[in-house]
Amino acid sequence: MIMKAILHNSTDFILMGLITCPAFPGIIFAAVFSIFVVAVTANVVMILLIRMDSRLHTPMYFLLSQLSIMDTVYICITVPKMLQDILSKEKTISFLGCALQIFLYLTLIGGEFFLLGLMAYDRYVAVCNPLRYSLLMNRRVCLFMVVGSWVGGSLDGFMLTPVTMSFPYCGSREINHFFCEIPAVLRLSCSDTSLYETLMYACCVLMLLIPISIISVSYTHILLTVHRMNSAEGRRKAFATCSSHIMVVSIFYGAAFYTNVLPHSYHTPEKDKIVSAFYTILTPMLNPIIYSLRNKDVAAALRKALERCISFQRITVGNASRKY
Repeated sequence: MIMKAILHNSTDFILMGLITCPAFPGIIFAAVFSIFVVAVTANVVMILLIRMDSRLHTPMYFLLSQLSIMDTVYICITVPKMLQDILSKEKTISFLGCALQIFLYLTLIGGEFFLLGLMAYDRYVAVCNPLRYSLLMNRRVCLFMVVGSWVGGSLDGFMLTPVTMSFPYCGSREINHFFCEIPAVLRLSCSDTSLYETLMYACCVLMLLIPISIISVSYTHILLTVHRMNSAEGRRKAFATCSSHIMVVSIFYGAAFYTNVLPHSYHTPEKDKIVSAFYTILTPMLNPIIYSLRNKDVAAALRKALERCISFQRITVGNASRKY
């Protein structure tokens, strides 16, 4: 049945874009392209710093490197196609391309949900059980967390993508969005999707509740531990080690709460596109910037890498000048 529906639906969709008829497409292209370059560069630099600097070979930074990998892939799913559509008259996306975009988007957003929750547990162990940190957060546990995040996210993709694409789309092929987000695609279906949307809503709420519960419990214990600390320096360090994660969680889950939890009456296509643009374009750029600006270890590793690059460049220029 699903296979027949997929064959019946195998024609292209049209993505209407972030702004349906932009007056200045060049300015929008330049702004989105700049954000895209900054986001990819910042995340790749973060991954390389964590890989190269021995001081960053800790569970917290290992999990942070996985967040940067997710953010890099995440922004590459939607933005290149969006940039192409801004400049192109043909804004089409194939049926299979749309299905792939939905699957990867669901996998990565679900993976980030779980990873951010597990990163809160890492901060709980670091603050509340520092003497057992290396035991409780050993390499095997970290790998299990990462694999669990990817698998948990992919389950969402495997469950929702085939069902979404199996509905008959026999009317308009114009998706009022800049990528294939499920609610925007379902609006084109010529059959009743209300039951599926209710089940999808329940699934998304459950996926949010699991990591939010971990985050809430972890930070409740952290606050109680910090409150009992006598040292002002200890409190400062505890807040410093958690502040970046709290900021990232607030940004990401705030947008996710609007998209997945608020009732349909609060949603309009324009609002949905703005919120989607925030967490698919801006969030992958903000995450590495927040961690690098508010984390002394990352900032120190970046300075060290820049000093190495400058020293290497000077040596290269010096050697070249001696030859002449």
